Amino acid sequence: MDTHNNARLTPRGREDMVRAVVDRGLSKAEAARQFKTTWKTVNKWVDRFREQGVGGLRDRSSRPLSSPSQTPLATCDAVEALRRDRHIQCHIAAAIGVSTATISRICKARGLSRLTAIEPKAPRPRYEREAPGELVHLDIKKLGRFWKTGFRITGRFTGHQRSDGAGYEYAHVAIDDHSRLARIDILPNEKKESAILCLLRTVAYFDRLGVRIDRIMTDNGSCYRSKAFAKICRTLGIKHIMTRPYTPQTNGKAERFIQTAMREWAYATAFETSDQRKLELPSWLHRYNWHRPHASLGKKPPISRIRLNRKNLLQLHT
Repeated sequence: MDTHNNARLTPRGREDMVRAVVDRGLSKAEAARQFKTTWKTVNKWVDRFREQGVGGLRDRSSRPLSSPSQTPLATCDAVEALRRDRHIQCHIAAAIGVSTATISRICKARGLSRLTAIEPKAPRPRYEREAPGELVHLDIKKLGRFWKTGFRITGRFTGHQRSDGAGYEYAHVAIDDHSRLARIDILPNEKKESAILCLLRTVAYFDRLGVRIDRIMTDNGSCYRSKAFAKICRTLGIKHIMTRPYTPQTNGKAERFIQTAMREWAYATAFETSDQRKLELPSWLHRYNWHRPHASLGKKPPISRIRLNRKNLLQLHT
């Protein structure tokens, strides 16, 4: 009970209570009733005030002055040294003479609970093709359609007034490995017909920039594994590379671009409908490709890595 009442007394409240006893002569019992605490609490703060002054009325740390049961630092260092020599915890406990629970606690505090932490994985090497068109990454992002601003933007649940039955649309993404030049097609599904349409539009777009696509990289989605998609790649003279299963990082540039697009376009504005979101896409893509600084390109936009001649510029504006 005393601890609970102490928590309600601020340092200012304690000083008022102590002053009432020391300066105004109020009895400790009366002060306890007035400040809704106990006589024992009043007595404690009055004694502390007389010994230490106003500074003694401040909150103190609940940490004990000493921890006799705490494991000595030398023991912790010895545990770490053995752990880094790849000893398992029960063997370390036997060698040092402490419990396995203590060894586990020390290893956890020093980030050595798992042996894999001793030899962290080397970062994956970054690669970049030498010229535009050598490799274009393709991927698909599923987007929910809506006809009112939703929870992701407003942060508010609106009961039954949701966009039930609105369905989905799919952002078919293409990004050049060298220049990071990108484009997105919003299509009704992720079937082979949509994947082929995205590829044809991407080839035409890069052709207007004077860039020929040599290879494309995709995941193992059914639309990309279809015979129709393989046939159109052969017709266009494009080599199709697929990532290994469960290794999305191989297609990391597309994954990263999708994150950027979602953050800066799809979820950046409180669009009232998904149709408004779709209409905004060309403007955002133009900013991304022509004006937005890219961290991997020395703070220059992707278009800076494309050599445009007068013919290409005319094609872009017709």
